[in-house]
Amino acid sequence: MTKRFAYTYVLLRYRHDPLSGEFANVGVVLHSPHADFVGVRVRKTLGRLGKMFPGLVKSDLTSSLSAIERAVRRLAPSRQSELISGASLDAKAIAARALPADDSSYVWGPLASGVTNDPAVTLDYLFKRFVAQYDEDSFVRRDDAAVWQPVREKLAEKHLLERLQPKTVISPIDEVHFGTAWKNGAWHCYQALSFDLMTSEGIREKAARWSGHMLGVSKAPEDIRPYFLVGAPSDPQLTGDYRRAIELLRVSALSPAVFEEPQVDELVNEIERQVHRHDSGH
Repeated sequence: MTKRFAYTYVLLRYRHDPLSGEFANVGVVLHSPHADFVGVRVRKTLGRLGKMFPGLVKSDLTSSLSAIERAVRRLAPSRQSELISGASLDAKAIAARALPADDSSYVWGPLASGVTNDPAVTLDYLFKRFVAQYDEDSFVRRDDAAVWQPVREKLAEKHLLERLQPKTVISPIDEVHFGTAWKNGAWHCYQALSFDLMTSEGIREKAARWSGHMLGVSKAPEDIRPYFLVGAPSDPQLTGDYRRAIELLRVSALSPAVFEEPQVDELVNEIERQVHRHDSGH
């Protein structure tokens, strides 16, 4: 018979303006004394908070939440710990030890309880339900593979697909995998990037991540020529963020060539020219 454990939990709330009374859940603490479990999860991105509170700075939020998370983890249980082994100590009491009530933007919600056979799984469920349920940062309408598919089909028609292969570029500071590449002296590496995301923050973060990868790739001992095929967001209100993402990629290390989806034929023709030039010895 599966063992069941009683637990209590409490949500961490962020108040952008304590006077307005408006808040958003940003974390959860769960305590199951008989399982010797104290768990905490806090958000790592702005998510929907960026829209709810336009003046909120991501680094301020994540820094504060990380500090609260560390404080709760320091209260993690052990069978020898008298601090949390007592049945009278619940999740809110533990949370209050990590973050006492004050006039800050972070407050604990009311205590709730339940029964579970796996406190860690329940913690994850509660976080997704109460904190991350409406997040849109990582939601992709079309993924990278969908953006690349037309190129793949056209290369197959031209019998060029078999000339290409995956390539992982390793440098002293990074390791970047390209699904499609071929070597002609230099490695020509191709990467599709879908910016068909739900938020401007998601677009900016993805562009910044790949711009950082370009810096890492530039330190590799091999000669790398990167190419991007980028997909635009469906939401026209994100066009400005998309254009800035493209410019960021273009000015990145190694000056990548950036093609947009309407330029699929241009990219395919460029690959075809490179292969034929290599085969003819030019």
